[in-house]
Amino acid sequence: MPVRPMQRLLLTGTTGQVGFELQRALAPLGQVVCATRDGHLPGGATCERLNLAEPASIAPLLDRLQPRVVVNPAAYTAVDRAQSEPALAAAINVEAVAQLAQWCAANNALLIHYSTDYVFNGDASVPWSEDAATAPLGIYGETKRDGELAIRASGARHLILRTAWVYAARGSNFLRSMLRLAGERDEVRVVADQLGAPTPARWIAAATAALLAKLTDREPQASELGTFHLSAAGHTTWHGFAEAIMLRAQSAGLISQLPQVTPISTADYPTPARRPAYSQLDNSRLRAVYAIGLPDWQLGLDQVIGELVIASPIRPV
Repeated sequence: MPVRPMQRLLLTGTTGQVGFELQRALAPLGQVVCATRDGHLPGGATCERLNLAEPASIAPLLDRLQPRVVVNPAAYTAVDRAQSEPALAAAINVEAVAQLAQWCAANNALLIHYSTDYVFNGDASVPWSEDAATAPLGIYGETKRDGELAIRASGARHLILRTAWVYAARGSNFLRSMLRLAGERDEVRVVADQLGAPTPARWIAAATAALLAKLTDREPQASELGTFHLSAAGHTTWHGFAEAIMLRAQSAGLISQLPQVTPISTADYPTPARRPAYSQLDNSRLRAVYAIGLPDWQLGLDQVIGELVIASPIRPV
């Protein structure tokens, strides 16, 4: 029997939290071609250059590489700065996404794209379903929603994976900020009236690879495509997450002192962009269609703390 050639996958944003994990998770599924804004991977190795702030540069790269799958975790994610940089946020989160989707539609490629709980206004008391009405509170959420709309309008075969409260052992994120503050302060004040499910980037990457493996070498059915929610099970507040981080980090020897974690309200911590108060996502469609579900967020925290223990001493963040 002849050996089938490996499919080529283009992975954007490889220096980001999810992109970094995807490079490893997707490797068994084909030839992964990485692309970053400056053409360099973490550690200095070279890769393809793809600056999503220059949407006109996207099609020529795709024409040259001819990927069968485009995986796009790259995004403009500076939630507060987006309020003063709406054009840049739109170029990356909408215009570039539209270009990726249009190329995929024209070339029968599959697009896997990541979105966010910020497409919702947070005014709910039960987990958000995929078909719930979107109503973003700020520019970042608006551009992520508009990117989703551009994908759907393109006619491309696609998976839009919405997730929330993403963190990892590397990069800039809430967990690493808390560990830094633990070494600087006796008290840390954290918002206690926003609720969600902290989700490790490694889990998102592993679930993506599992999804894609189920679609390899066949035409996906319509029910297998579209929008899916992908977040950890369970829920907590930012304050609850911070307390759990501190306790586990002290137990693991990552911090020498346990600061007081004081709950505050969102009103006590004003930011340029409003945050959704309720960000828990309903992941039942993912379980029903793909038999994939993520464990409880507390297990994810244990695993990420374990990664940091292996990598100790922690470098400044």
